[in-house]
Amino acid sequence: MKLSDLPVVRSPVNEKRGLSMEFDPIRQLSPLRNTTSSSDAGELALEQARHFGIDPETDFGRALIELAHNLYDVNIAAHDLGRITFDGLAHIDRTDRIAWFNAKRFISFQLAKVLDSLQNPLRASYQSITTDHPGFASKGAYPLFDNVAAIFSSTPVITRTATYLFACTEWVEDAFCGREPLHDIYSRLLNPTSISLANHIIDLECGAESNQYMAWNFNSGMAAIDGVMSHLLSRDDIILSSRHIYGGTYQLLHDWFAKESKLGVALEWFDGYDSQVFADALDRVAEQYADRVEKGAKIFVYLESPCNPHGYVLDVPGICRQAHERGHRVIVDPTVGTPFLQPLLKVSDRMDRPDFVLHSYTKDLAGTGTTTAGVVIGRNEDMFVPKNSSIEATWPDGSERRVEWDESMFWNVYYIKGGFLDADKAFEVLNGMKTYEMRVLQKAINTVVLANVLAAHPNINVSCPILKENTNHALLENHMYLGLPAPLFTIDMESSDTESSINSAVFKRFSDSLEPAVGLQVSIGQTNSLALCPAMTTHSELSDAALLEAGIRKTTMRISVGLEDPRLFLAHFITAAKIAIEPEYPGFCDAFPKYSEIDALYIDTFKRYTSKHNQALPGIAELMK
Repeated sequence: MKLSDLPVVRSPVNEKRGLSMEFDPIRQLSPLRNTTSSSDAGELALEQARHFGIDPETDFGRALIELAHNLYDVNIAAHDLGRITFDGLAHIDRTDRIAWFNAKRFISFQLAKVLDSLQNPLRASYQSITTDHPGFASKGAYPLFDNVAAIFSSTPVITRTATYLFACTEWVEDAFCGREPLHDIYSRLLNPTSISLANHIIDLECGAESNQYMAWNFNSGMAAIDGVMSHLLSRDDIILSSRHIYGGTYQLLHDWFAKESKLGVALEWFDGYDSQVFADALDRVAEQYADRVEKGAKIFVYLESPCNPHGYVLDVPGICRQAHERGHRVIVDPTVGTPFLQPLLKVSDRMDRPDFVLHSYTKDLAGTGTTTAGVVIGRNEDMFVPKNSSIEATWPDGSERRVEWDESMFWNVYYIKGGFLDADKAFEVLNGMKTYEMRVLQKAINTVVLANVLAAHPNINVSCPILKENTNHALLENHMYLGLPAPLFTIDMESSDTESSINSAVFKRFSDSLEPAVGLQVSIGQTNSLALCPAMTTHSELSDAALLEAGIRKTTMRISVGLEDPRLFLAHFITAAKIAIEPEYPGFCDAFPKYSEIDALYIDTFKRYTSKHNQALPGIAELMK
């Protein structure tokens, strides 16, 4: 087969990894892939032997050339099989898809077995080079012998390495240009364990659209936010943000990006949660900063939904549509909701999807509170373009655009900033994600119970959209899975009636009494319930005026709901109130619902939502399609 007879093949597998490239599959395996003039498998095999100084007329040379020849032919067949797969999957039934999967799975085992068969002669050659000199030990084990078996690991391997072995000079060159996806060049950039995590979050977040998206993992949720904003923002750009966002995000936007000595970004806020309120705010901002826009500045929309700390829900699809109709890009942080409760990238119409979605893995996705990590998810063309190239891309409204390589997030930010996620953290998040759906479901059910019980007390103000009287309730019903709330909400004990308000000193004693059943800890999304006062902790960066605008009082307590039986939480909550509040406010604890009513509410709520969840799952007939 001649080089000229072969079509240029684009690998969807590599695209999924974010490292797309165009190549000639017969030349791809050559150590001289970029400079060879050879045009068929036999010529390439002979050239390979000569490149490494092997006499083709020796027994070893002839055996090597024959094997290499076969490998070149196999690579052609593998790419042809890939093309047939990606072209045909949409047109075959489930039975054939399973058969196709298992056939290719076994081929992977076969190829691994070929590699394994090479290891003994490879090791023998290596051992013949070693010496008796004690300094040879400093080199350490040569890993290629032993890494093949890791292919058969049932979980992603923790790849604890900073750097990697390279096959040859021209492959190294391609790797540094992003054109050789097999070679991770340095773990600050790419690591196999981190890539496994990135692929998995894409599958969870994007579903059937997964092949259109990719992700970059960061060392924390804040690093992910900084990464995407650093990627998008230029000097004098404008950010329109929802009012209720995490305090650390507020500080990053207000005290860094908006600072005149940094980027001088204009930072504007909108209150409310529906698309019309947003559209009015967006039009106001566009008019207010028309002079900047005329000079080339761009408007970006930043949303958090559900919001921290109240758990309020935004009409994200409607807001995205309004922004996209005006040519603006949208970034959304749905950490509190997770892809389970609020799957933003599974929306059918791209006009209704955010351009970028970010998560703090630290919270419910990992779930144990033992690591910090974050991720940014975006369209392939926004996330990676091979160096010194460009691609045509499509905006949500269908218009075309050209993306240059240095406009993609990998080269623009990820490659140079170093906010990478190491292999151990990636592995820990992967393990946590195996159970996150069931954890979040139970936590959301617990939230329904806790919010309703506490709201029944006349001196406790509860901010949670699950309450029917809450102004955010309709949006919760429309946009969250089963109408379930995110597992956090806020309470306070303030009132216009000064005699009914719990004073600050008493409230602090009450908070201190919640341990050990309720953790007084920063963060959310752990297995145990946590409580803290945002004004003193997560949102302490906000001014008094900004706190008030965000609905946060000095005695506002954010409750991050855990997995424990909510009645355990309530029992300790009421006991702490008896210790700290009752002496100063007699009769306070008598106002809680009766214990039998709490029991009945929990049992009814659990049955109702677990039943709704099971009914929402596809039945066996649908699964067999």
